[in-house]
Amino acid sequence: MNNETFVKAQWRFIAFSAISYAFFYIARKNLSMAQPAMLEEGVVSTYALGTIMTVHGVVYGLSRFINGFWADRLNGRVFMAAGLALSAATNFFFGCSSLTLFFAAFWILNGWTQGMGFPPCAKMLAHWIHPRELATKMSIWNVSHSVGAVLALGLCSALFALGLGWRWCFWVPAALAAAAAVFTFLCVKETPAEAGLPPLKLESPAKGAAGTLTAAERRRLVFGNRVIWLVALANFFVYVVRFGFLDWGPTFLKQMKGIPVAKGGLMIIAFELAAVVGTICAGWATDRIFKGRGCRTGVFFMLFAALFAFGFWRLPAGAPAWQATLLLTGAGFCIYGPQALTGIIVANQATKEAAALATGFAGIMGYLSTTVSGIGVAFIKERFGWGVALCSIAAFAIAGMILFLCAWRAKADGYGASNE
Repeated sequence: MNNETFVKAQWRFIAFSAISYAFFYIARKNLSMAQPAMLEEGVVSTYALGTIMTVHGVVYGLSRFINGFWADRLNGRVFMAAGLALSAATNFFFGCSSLTLFFAAFWILNGWTQGMGFPPCAKMLAHWIHPRELATKMSIWNVSHSVGAVLALGLCSALFALGLGWRWCFWVPAALAAAAAVFTFLCVKETPAEAGLPPLKLESPAKGAAGTLTAAERRRLVFGNRVIWLVALANFFVYVVRFGFLDWGPTFLKQMKGIPVAKGGLMIIAFELAAVVGTICAGWATDRIFKGRGCRTGVFFMLFAALFAFGFWRLPAGAPAWQATLLLTGAGFCIYGPQALTGIIVANQATKEAAALATGFAGIMGYLSTTVSGIGVAFIKERFGWGVALCSIAAFAIAGMILFLCAWRAKADGYGASNE
């Protein structure tokens, strides 16, 4: 086996697993586009939607954390395919519902099944990619987040343009997620060994350790690491900013600017397309400029995310739509870099032995942010208006920057070699 053969297999894995993960987003971010029509029909209230999004996010974070334990032990390919199949089922039944109770039940279940996607991916990526390349290549893989969100937004915009109701925004993604589950099971290879290749040669994550670590050693590797704690806390603020724009963007543009849902969806698509470029640039900068120290990249990206959020807040009510789009794309470029880097940083710190657990822990901290970006934004909007809500998002970006700054001196990874 030569290096060229391994690299080809590695890129095949990156592409196939990224495609699979994108379909998790199609079965999750569809609610953002469906909610304005649901509100207009009166089938659900603003507070109910905010509460559902909050509980969905918390459950999703818990699922990522708990499933991180299981994903480190089970076959990642099978685990991921099962999550897609179950997400398809919850979307189908959500689209069939008409009562708030059932909307809540099925979307909360969706939160749990969605949490079965990233932990096995983080584990598999750590097996396929060397730490020296993880920031660059995992950032490329992380484009799957934006691709999935863009497809969800574009698909729902097209369904509305065809005159179909909001229910189709759940039925069509359900069918696509079910097909993706089959694709994942058949095409994604968990490790190089499963693809008939030798494993990566990496140093041990602990002195004298050989083979896989025990459960207690994995927990110590994750929860005893100060950098993982700082990055996980920073992830909370990263996700407040990200979801503040993504989940409420179409509704904000409709209610504040009078922009139709279909056009507002296209503006949020611009936000996501900018995120693709920003994610790749953040990974490149981490490996090439900061030598694997992702926290340093996170400081600068969060600073500029705050500036763009502040500009969006200060945008006059009668400003042209292109100005709002420009500020949204700037925010998208900046916020998705840190979102991708949190998984990369904690995976490198925890090593391939506990990558799923570490990313699960960072994930639960990130999705606890929905207590702010979901019901919190709904409350602030109803009491104080959209202006105060957007100002708060800019403040949270600054808080995230400060936490990344606290980890400025962190080593690049948790393997045996020093990174000083």
